[in-house]
Amino acid sequence: MLRPGDRLSSVRQAATQHGLSITTVVRAYELLESSGLIESHPQSGYFVRARFTAAALPASPDEPGRSMPLPVSAEVDVSRHVLATLKSIHQHDAVPLGSPYPDPLLFPAHRISQYHGSVLRSGGPLGVLDDLPPGHPELIRQIVRRHLETGLSISPDDVVVTVGATEAINLCLQAVAKAGDTIAVESPTFYAMLHAIERLGMRAIEVPTDPRLGMDIAALSKIMQSQPVAACMVMPNFQNPLGFEMPEENKRQLVELGARYNMPIIENGVYNELYFGNAHPSVLKAYDKRGMVLYCSSFSKSLTSAYRIGWTLPGRYRAQVEKLKFLNTLSTSSLPQRAIAAYLTAGGYDRHLRRVRRTLQQRCDIMSAFVGRFFPAGTRITRPSGGYVLWIELPAAIDSMALYRQALAEGITIAPGRLFSTSDAYRSFIRLNYSYSWTPQIELALRRLSELAADMLD
Repeated sequence: MLRPGDRLSSVRQAATQHGLSITTVVRAYELLESSGLIESHPQSGYFVRARFTAAALPASPDEPGRSMPLPVSAEVDVSRHVLATLKSIHQHDAVPLGSPYPDPLLFPAHRISQYHGSVLRSGGPLGVLDDLPPGHPELIRQIVRRHLETGLSISPDDVVVTVGATEAINLCLQAVAKAGDTIAVESPTFYAMLHAIERLGMRAIEVPTDPRLGMDIAALSKIMQSQPVAACMVMPNFQNPLGFEMPEENKRQLVELGARYNMPIIENGVYNELYFGNAHPSVLKAYDKRGMVLYCSSFSKSLTSAYRIGWTLPGRYRAQVEKLKFLNTLSTSSLPQRAIAAYLTAGGYDRHLRRVRRTLQQRCDIMSAFVGRFFPAGTRITRPSGGYVLWIELPAAIDSMALYRQALAEGITIAPGRLFSTSDAYRSFIRLNYSYSWTPQIELALRRLSELAADMLD
């Protein structure tokens, strides 16, 4: 009945109309807002929100084009570069434009600490054997509840709690492939995926990826017809570094392709809560009818990076993943699991996420406009539909590794494109983190970075 822009009844009017308490109406409006159906305007009330589909936006000539990697399986050796970059972020108070983590000030650290203390004071077992795999029951219950609210029908028996999403990804990959196997990845891809492949002695083959549509399903199918591919690792929502949200039809086709070739798909969903659109994105797992999709996520990017708590929904591979979890790390620390479970049980997670999403979208707009204005002519940037990173293509003459070194010497960190591929295909690309508050320090760092890039063209 209501159209985008129409005003809803006030909280008091709705309470009277439906014979409900004000608290119930407020909660209902909050759920509608978290689902992207309505939005609140300060001192004006609630309004129907216009629908938004990132994939429907037209491509811009100022965006990087679709990647075209060679369909060749390659050894992976990126860990040295990544480790050096991560170490540099915390040296000499460097400006963290290259950080892979969101600004910790976005998180409710004080609230989490309160629940941490409350769990300690309550007593009870907190030993390493108290939360053996699959994990703490109350945390698992809250994870299942969250998935049910966002449209994925699962049960507590589907979940294995891990030490962050990194362990989840490693365990899943170990469960479905062995040393020497070839793993299909997006190009460019998040280096945590490449880490897992490198660690287990596997090989990677990069699949052409569009900065708006995601992995090219037809290209992947062609690769699979010509050579064996043991598994596929993807980030379909707000991929790092491209920031796209894969269209629904593409998600369905990818899952169907995996089922046709009996190929497991490891889905990294760590950024799924950080969407800019009106509704929570769907996941590949929702299209999975044979248990071939192994979903991985964590609270590190949406709630707290201090506690490395993640989980996986490994489908038909659950028994292997749980066994590997036990063999690798025995169990996940009990206290962080219980503290996060207590926070989720108390409510407030959706309110926190709404604030984080609004903040990230604002900061994305600011940094995108700044880069577009001050960086050298010919610079192209992605238009993320979620997450907190920008993928930037600089003029071809600029070497991003040389730019990284020069910027680091001046106390500025960036992530050079070399980290996101097994090849040197992204020599002139960089990734920037826009999650931090826009301060004079950030602005000066970006201005200086644009000057260093321009100097490389002279």
